[in-house]
Amino acid sequence: MTTARRTFVQTAAAAIATSRFPILGANDRVQIGIVGLGGRGRDHMDYYGEIEQCRIAAVCDVNQAARERAVAAIQKAKGFRPSEFAEMRELFASKEIDAVSLPLPNHWHALATIWACQAGKDVYVEKPASHNMFESRKMVEAARKYKRMVQVGSQSRSTPHKIKAIRMLNEGAIGKVFGSRALCFRRRFSIGHTPDQPVPAGVDWDKFLGPAQMKPYSLNKFDYNWHWFWDTGNGDIGNQGVHEMDIALWGLKRTDWPKSVSSSGGKFIWKDDQETPNTQQAAFVWDDGEMTFDVRNLPTPPEGLAPMRGPNYVGNIFFGDLGYMVLDGDGFQIYRSTAGNYVGARGAGAGGREKYEKTADEKGGGDAVVAHIRNFIDAVKSRDYTKLSAEIEIGARSAAFCHLANIAYRLGRPVKVDSAGRFAGDAEASEMQTRKYRTPYVVPERI
Repeated sequence: MTTARRTFVQTAAAAIATSRFPILGANDRVQIGIVGLGGRGRDHMDYYGEIEQCRIAAVCDVNQAARERAVAAIQKAKGFRPSEFAEMRELFASKEIDAVSLPLPNHWHALATIWACQAGKDVYVEKPASHNMFESRKMVEAARKYKRMVQVGSQSRSTPHKIKAIRMLNEGAIGKVFGSRALCFRRRFSIGHTPDQPVPAGVDWDKFLGPAQMKPYSLNKFDYNWHWFWDTGNGDIGNQGVHEMDIALWGLKRTDWPKSVSSSGGKFIWKDDQETPNTQQAAFVWDDGEMTFDVRNLPTPPEGLAPMRGPNYVGNIFFGDLGYMVLDGDGFQIYRSTAGNYVGARGAGAGGREKYEKTADEKGGGDAVVAHIRNFIDAVKSRDYTKLSAEIEIGARSAAFCHLANIAYRLGRPVKVDSAGRFAGDAEASEMQTRKYRTPYVVPERI
């Protein structure tokens, strides 16, 4: 080996040794494209930046300024310049990209996922998986047909204390579980009114709206507040709430559809542009159990078992014939009845002497998103979708339950659901399982 060659090798080795993230071989490091560079997109850049087994190779957004900020941030943090795309299908077509991460507005989740699967890319898509029930089904079809790894951003499925809590429920910690109450007490404030105005320079408004109907640009419809418009969002039950919906279904071990769904509430106090409710209650009923869901964005006092922390509480309460469990981001507690089995228990209920003893108090906390993304990267390498913590079939079902609640809410009446998750004989409800897509941004019937 020549002196020059030896010096080059030694210098390169030293650079690798001192690098924060070791440089892996081309076949080892998963090349990631991030589509959607708003607030959650910037989070994704940080998350993937912590994982040695992947590299952010490309970024995409309809907003030129967002793309420029992302490229500059990655170049500063990592010392290389990722490829930049204004059109997601061009990124999906790139042979340099192995997998894509989609922190997009809700109305784009399904179509972007389907396009990516068709292009041979694995997908990490943010919650809720879909914008409507039809999309949930099509996303699962696409993942299966094209043999793609599709993970939904329901990171509770990768959170250690929540995994342990659900395992204990399944092992009978509170006896036979018959119901749950999911809570989304998330204080928010009025978004006010923003006028229609010219589209800002560098923003492709047509591509932002995509599958949604064309409407004039306004700030409330573009930034985070797209969550509160039916064309682009699903309200808080489909925003923060879908996490708790997923945990509720997980804890109840429900993979079937409820017989009926009802939902009520409204948008109270606020006089603004928001279309979705700021207070919503939903009930899902089976022959052998029920699940209820509460959303409240207005001031909320301590309520029952929910340990309020400031203005917010987000969590789940599970009910069994021997006690109950409270599960949230900070941990879980189990309370068992001192009366034991209700059959033959003297004084249970009637005498008022029944008490509950705390039998478990597990601390949790911390952000599990990086662990959830690591799980995705591992599945990309193993090519085994059953290893995914929140595989698309799981995430799509949890999203569909949010859509069921919103359909009942918007119709103003309960809906009956059949064993296939459809509304047999109810044309009005059936129409709301999908949307009127805007050409060419159409989720196809045939994947």
